[in-house]
Amino acid sequence: MGETVLPAVAPVEDQAEKPPICGFNGPHITRTKGQLQPNAGDGDALPALNAPHTLSFEEVAERLGVDINHGLSYAEAESRLQHHGPNKVKGAEGLSMWKILLRQVSNSLTFVLIIVMAISFGIDDYIEAGVITAVICLNIVVGFWQDYRAEKTIESLKKLTAPEATVTRDGTTDIKVKAVDLVPGDIVQLSVGSIVPADLRLIDGVNAYTNEAFLTGESAPVEKKSWKTFDDPDLATGDRTNLAFSGSEMTSGRCRGIVVATAMNTEVGKIATMLRQKKEDGPRSANFFVRSSTRFVNGLKTILGLVGTPLQITLSKFALLLFGLAILLAIIVFSASKWQVDGEVLIYGICVAVAVIPESLIAVLTITIAVGGKEMAKANVITRVQSAIEAVGGVTNICSDKTGTLTQGRMVAKMALIRGAGTFTIDAITDPHNPRSGNVALEDQRLNLEHFTPDTVTARFLCTIALCNNSKILPLHNSRNDYSTENKDYLDRTSSGDDRDTDASTIESASRPPTATIQDPSNGPWKAYGEPTEIALHVLASRFNMGKEKLLTTLNIHLAAEFSFDSNVKKMTVIYKDNKTGYMDVYTKGATEFMLPVLNVSDHEKDEINLAAENLANLGLRVLCIAHKTLPTGTAIDKRDLVEANLTYIGLVAIYDPPRLETKGAVRECKIAGITVHMLTGDHPGTARAIAKDVDIIDDRTSASAVMVAKDFDKMTEEQIDAMEYLPLVIARCSPTTKVKMVQALHRRGRFCVMTGDGVNDSPALKKANVGMAMGTGSDVAKDAAEMILTDDNFASIVKAVEEGRRLFDNIQKFLMHLLISNIAQVILLLIGLAFKDRDNHSVFPLSPIEILWVNLITSSFLAIGLGLEESQEDIMYRPPHDNKKGVFTTELITDKFIYGFFMGALCLMSFAIVAYAGPGGGDLGRGCNEGYNDTCDVVFRARATTYATITLLLLVTAWEVKHFSRSLFNMYPNSPSSAPPGLSIFPTLWRNRFLFFAVVAGLVFMFPIVYIPIINEKVFKHGGITWEWGVAFGAVVIYIAAIETWKAVKRGCGIWSGAHKVVSREDAEARAGLVGGVLQEK
Repeated sequence: MGETVLPAVAPVEDQAEKPPICGFNGPHITRTKGQLQPNAGDGDALPALNAPHTLSFEEVAERLGVDINHGLSYAEAESRLQHHGPNKVKGAEGLSMWKILLRQVSNSLTFVLIIVMAISFGIDDYIEAGVITAVICLNIVVGFWQDYRAEKTIESLKKLTAPEATVTRDGTTDIKVKAVDLVPGDIVQLSVGSIVPADLRLIDGVNAYTNEAFLTGESAPVEKKSWKTFDDPDLATGDRTNLAFSGSEMTSGRCRGIVVATAMNTEVGKIATMLRQKKEDGPRSANFFVRSSTRFVNGLKTILGLVGTPLQITLSKFALLLFGLAILLAIIVFSASKWQVDGEVLIYGICVAVAVIPESLIAVLTITIAVGGKEMAKANVITRVQSAIEAVGGVTNICSDKTGTLTQGRMVAKMALIRGAGTFTIDAITDPHNPRSGNVALEDQRLNLEHFTPDTVTARFLCTIALCNNSKILPLHNSRNDYSTENKDYLDRTSSGDDRDTDASTIESASRPPTATIQDPSNGPWKAYGEPTEIALHVLASRFNMGKEKLLTTLNIHLAAEFSFDSNVKKMTVIYKDNKTGYMDVYTKGATEFMLPVLNVSDHEKDEINLAAENLANLGLRVLCIAHKTLPTGTAIDKRDLVEANLTYIGLVAIYDPPRLETKGAVRECKIAGITVHMLTGDHPGTARAIAKDVDIIDDRTSASAVMVAKDFDKMTEEQIDAMEYLPLVIARCSPTTKVKMVQALHRRGRFCVMTGDGVNDSPALKKANVGMAMGTGSDVAKDAAEMILTDDNFASIVKAVEEGRRLFDNIQKFLMHLLISNIAQVILLLIGLAFKDRDNHSVFPLSPIEILWVNLITSSFLAIGLGLEESQEDIMYRPPHDNKKGVFTTELITDKFIYGFFMGALCLMSFAIVAYAGPGGGDLGRGCNEGYNDTCDVVFRARATTYATITLLLLVTAWEVKHFSRSLFNMYPNSPSSAPPGLSIFPTLWRNRFLFFAVVAGLVFMFPIVYIPIINEKVFKHGGITWEWGVAFGAVVIYIAAIETWKAVKRGCGIWSGAHKVVSREDAEARAGLVGGVLQEK
């Protein structure tokens, strides 16, 4: 990826200038002798600053040698910049074009093909060498183009920002500098919408809240408490509330801070450092020779493709095995000639070696995976590393972040308990900022908001949450024009303390509460500005057509005073004055425990209110208390404690970050497919448990050990974790190391793990997991660490990715079976064919080298591609994950390929022998018929053409037979409705996969011109035209089909391997997953 200044954040509009807030909370530092501004050039003498959250801001300022009111001098800032370097965080290492290219050739099979190509050129067999060269180039070009296009797509998803910072230097405040030029000791001012440019120890602030979800995973903004000092140096990142972290966003208030860390020393930088570590990195040896040998071995494994997905490793090992087998077979050929290796013997040996290598395998695999990648892109999954498509099919566990992955990443009102009106609930929300998204119910009865008129109490509640609010919501198409800097000034009043009267319309007051009809509905997306809690409340009011803008243009009122939210009193109050009567309405919202003392209710009622609030909080909801009172004309409103007294309780409102609608169903589909879902979040345990329960990761009967706090999990040793019967399903307050530790624990249990996430905090685990999936709107660092990108941020897309991966795995087995059957048959044919001697006692080729290449590269390739495009089986997501240790080469596949290959090789031998020895002129194999045609070669050329026709026809039939390893070709889809008569269902089967059907037809059609066209048949393929011999070839087909169908019947009858498997129903899969009786836990 190169270097980026900060993690990706959504662009923000320019903020209005704010005056400095020096002196709000705490004493200033006076310049004493011990705190004089350091001289330029002394920057390199600054001591290391560890755990700044355990120091007061005065101690931090002293250690960094800065006066908080004067700031650094320009000379000192330049000196420190030279020493510390630019404030840039190096992200995960991106892929260059050369690395993408190297990825295409880093596998054993490609190297084997390169060796065969070199030998072919060495013996002047340019046709064979040219064909193999074309295969290698095709694989590299297709693979390179797929990976390169994926990288370009991901680049287009990135939204890099390089914000400016507002600093104090040489005693001058509000100086704009580039964030990359910040140095430790700089004094930075932040306001609403600012992006924190470096890690800061806060000095002072007013109602300062930052959004740290990208770093900690906590969805709600975090209140910053500059006056606090902590004792625990290992305190969780999310609990260090006296620090502001690089890349987080100010959602409300203002503050100042001292830069304590820049670049790679920030929390984001530490995560980037973890990302730069390789998956297999372990403890480094102190011995130079051990380190060197380790690097050499790791490099060799990478070049040979012995690292990567299970399929990559398996195929690379298989290629090395084939290479060894090819050498062995060549030795057998040379030994049969008693090591008198002349030109013919050498060519025959190479021919046998070529026959054992599936030259088209890598090209077919590349094309099949590329097609799978295209299908995944349609399902909103972009694959950076193409081999990950197959790998994701074997996933056994999914470790998911909560915020923005399982949930929508935005706060919404979930419930409102209104005194005297009842309980309102909101669900099925797809767009949290759209007032028309979701359903509203009153006492579990769904409301039609177009015809619902709130009663007086409900209207008062809605007026309170709308008017005691500084957020703004509007349709996206209006947001760019309507939300000006002037409006932002208005929104920031809570920070500036501006209590001026607000201009308002003076139209006549509404005679009754408005109905819930929203004018000019827009079905498009909506945009919101302001603090997330206030946005959620504003959206709730707007659902009933009682948004702030609507009320201000309907009611004849104006803002008389505002008491901004204060972290000391945990309340916010606004006072609106009726322009006609002069009466004033006080609207207040705040934390329940701070609101109860100012309510004019009995102690019994306070207990009931408190109990209701606690019950909601235990559900993981954030609860606010809503109150109101009316003041007569002339009442003094300058004292907050008097205004916020004797308030009338209206109700409670509960907000939260809701799960995505499709998440619950996706989690269920994962369980049915035998996949365990874990939630790893930086949020609080109560919220984590509530969301996990909402999406069915856990239920009421889940054991307590299934939910853990990261602090407890992190304390456990590997031995203690491995001794646990079950790994936790939910871990709260996670740090990046916690997620990595969980992935490692799964690996030690032999699990194949997928990690999903969108934040920088997810990136190390994304890279460590077998397959990392980042969200499309997530941070750039996360995208670079992942193998896959979910462009719609939808957890449900993972299910589609797994299904596509499983389909691809099944199809890889099918075309591997097809290709290897051909190779085994050719090896049997050529080895036993050593016994076919001509007049000079030289072995005669039953198949010429070009015939072998044509069969392997042309005929088999298109058939294999067709098998790679096979549709998924109906129960593909009802089966448990396949065993990644066994990989594609299961016992059944290995056995079947030898049985099929034996039948095919034996029938090809039979075809050659019948024509060469039993037909007209039989027994005379001529002289020099391996090199070309002469008058003595008629029998050999006819026998060779018959063998070529036989193996071609058998391969065409095999392509349909291997569609399923145990079902009969005549009853391949027993559960699919078919209009074909019994016994004739073979015809719909053949037509079902159109590509495969036309590949078979093309193979059949092209066989005839290759046999009959002059020059091509004799000069290139070294065979001749045939007549009665077609009967031999088609007779072999009948025998072959009978043999294969008999073997399949034996497997079904004896219950061997896939023959014992019936189609798994959804009910069976649900029962296996334990979904009928509760939530399944897996070891």
